[in-house]
Amino acid sequence: MTIFADADEALYARLCAGDLAAFDRLYARYERPLFGFALGQLGDRHEAEDVIHETFLALLDARRTRTELRSFKAWLFQVARHLCLNRVRSRKRGERALAAVAETTLDAAPLDDAPDAAALHGAVARLPPTLSAVYQLRASGLSYEEVAGVLEIPVGTVKSRMHELIRRLRQEMQS
Repeated sequence: MTIFADADEALYARLCAGDLAAFDRLYARYERPLFGFALGQLGDRHEAEDVIHETFLALLDARRTRTELRSFKAWLFQVARHLCLNRVRSRKRGERALAAVAETTLDAAPLDDAPDAAALHGAVARLPPTLSAVYQLRASGLSYEEVAGVLEIPVGTVKSRMHELIRRLRQEMQS
């Protein structure tokens, strides 16, 4: 086998032609470096593993459309970087949404009767199971996509449930 046959771009071309052994070689070559990169970006082993799998799924999608790549390595790391950024943004959105619930309830209450964590937990306990599950998963740091996977529902349904969850908690904490 020539050196050219081992080049990333050559392996990608073979993959596009249907050679799944080329995929295996690319996976073996980049799994560890991508994992290290994703772990450094996210600080969470499970999320980093998810990003690796999503990155290689993107590679399989790219081969179907025969996406032209100037530098395979740069493209692969760019995909992983975008997936990491999406997860960080999603995490921040979840934290902001939960903080907004707490902030709204604290702002709405008189200072001498500010709700504490027990009141919030009580309000969450009175939620219907569908909303309570979303709350617990988001409070555990899962992204909307991960919550959707756990609950086996569309991401849009998770978002609408989150909206309803916030509305109900605000209402309950204000009364």
